[in-house]
Amino acid sequence: MIMKTTLSLLVFLLLNLSVSRGQMLETDSTSQAEISKLGFMVGKWKGAGWIMGRDQQRSSFEQTEDVQFKLDNTAILIEGLGKSNGLVTHNALAVISFNKEENSYNFQSYMSNGRSGSFKAELIENKLFWYPVDNIRYIIYINDEG
Repeated sequence: MIMKTTLSLLVFLLLNLSVSRGQMLETDSTSQAEISKLGFMVGKWKGAGWIMGRDQQRSSFEQTEDVQFKLDNTAILIEGLGKSNGLVTHNALAVISFNKEENSYNFQSYMSNGRSGSFKAELIENKLFWYPVDNIRYIIYINDEG
């Protein structure tokens, strides 16, 4: 009797594990659909830019961005590297995902200096806006030159 009960319990656990594993592997079609709207960002990008520091001095840099779909197109991975005069000035990684419960994008960033954060992001007229703090916004979009 103990052997039969143990065998029944083992079969039940294995079946339950199979169902749970199958559910875990199901792709989230809502997240895929929302993340696919950000497909304009995917690619390898390179360009020049500048930033104005608190000292009111303008500093130029060269920037590269490698943007890829990940996790069955339910997330986007961004790897950014900026250099000025051959020195690394910006080294960051970001993951964009979609939060179904809040119906919004989440922009999670990580920097080489150890700083990280999770920020609100939204898609408005084919432009991704993300807000690292209340008085700053970044906009990612494709300009007229592509």
